[in-house]
Amino acid sequence: MPAPLPTITRTAIARRAWPIIIANAAVPTLGLVDTAVIGHVGTAADLGALALGALLFNFVYWSFGFLRMATTGFVAQADGAGDEAEVRATLGRSVLLGVGLGAGLWVLQWPLVQGYFALMDGSAAVESVGREYYAARIWGAPAALALYALSGALIGLGQVRTLLAVQLLLNGLNAGLDVYFAAALGMGARGIGLGTALAEWATCAVAAVLLWRLLRRRHRDGEPFLPWARIADRARLRQSLAANGDILVRTLCLLLGFGWFANQGARFGDVTLAANHILLQLVSFSAFFLDGFAFVAEALVGGAVGARDPQRFRRAVRLSSELALGTAAVLALGIAAFGTMVVEALTALQPVRDAAATYLPWTALYVLVSVAAFQLDGVFIGATRTREMRDAGLVSLGVFLLLVWPLAGWFGNHGLWVAFVAFVLARALALAPYCRRLAAGLDQGSG
Repeated sequence: MPAPLPTITRTAIARRAWPIIIANAAVPTLGLVDTAVIGHVGTAADLGALALGALLFNFVYWSFGFLRMATTGFVAQADGAGDEAEVRATLGRSVLLGVGLGAGLWVLQWPLVQGYFALMDGSAAVESVGREYYAARIWGAPAALALYALSGALIGLGQVRTLLAVQLLLNGLNAGLDVYFAAALGMGARGIGLGTALAEWATCAVAAVLLWRLLRRRHRDGEPFLPWARIADRARLRQSLAANGDILVRTLCLLLGFGWFANQGARFGDVTLAANHILLQLVSFSAFFLDGFAFVAEALVGGAVGARDPQRFRRAVRLSSELALGTAAVLALGIAAFGTMVVEALTALQPVRDAAATYLPWTALYVLVSVAAFQLDGVFIGATRTREMRDAGLVSLGVFLLLVWPLAGWFGNHGLWVAFVAFVLARALALAPYCRRLAAGLDQGSG
């Protein structure tokens, strides 16, 4: 018999959420540290190369975020069902997939970097240094993607403080190695890439050891610690690959939507483009908090689905959503009340300040309504109902593209923001009916 799952309370959810929020907030500091180091010891070409190179890695790595999400859902379900062997098998499949994809990126680095810099308009000096940065950092790709799988397992098992420690270790190592290679050894952007790659490998190794020890302590079943028959099971492999593919499509829909928003804003001039960029930083900051509760929902919902417990499922969804909605309301009110102060701290350009203040209410509204999409994503990731997430991503992107052209034409940047709010709202509305069916399916399964 599997051990009883702990009771779900608001306090327990909050305790799980805060380490995730801090870990999420720590992620952007990797880029900030890199920029700060090279900004003090490098040249303008180094800084430009870092900007272009980091953009490529951010896009590629975000596209592979399905490794984290799918791993969380499958691990949480296996944990809820008390199937320890499947917890280990899921992690093994995900880590192997991450390492394989990372190795593929390394093998394909030449066409990737050729195509990317052909699309960019950087100078010859920037492109040359950018290639050096890319060539150094790409060695960390297998570790970076495997770390996604390891992080997903930590979230699925509720080991959020370990997750925070791993993220802080990555940041600390990255900062120290960047200073050493780029500043002390004078390697510039290439040193930044090398330092980041080494930090990714070291952190991946530490996270793997921590999970290995945790799963060793929990190993009481009669199967081998590394259940290779399960890891290589074709049905489970197909299920895992299908889920990862669905999440990839959903992620690309989000990337395309955000990219289209930025491109449309550029058509209204440099001032509007800059104002929208600053306002999106407020959206990104809010996402750290909302993702915290969504990640907790992933683990709790996955555990409830694995245990076939509809009451636990509903309680997990309700309590995590209540806390997330309250947080979103506080964030939206904060943006409405203090957003202009934040904008003034981010830019001294008065035209940009004025433009950002004009569109600030749309930012507050976006944050408030986006909580539904965040929470439903958490529910469906935990339940590994990824096809619905894929379909919702496609529907919401279609809604956005259908609305953005007429609304932006009629109302300018205001219309663009209306379409952007509709984009995130449509994603939630598309998922809501499926959520009711999911709860109904659990009722039937437990009857």
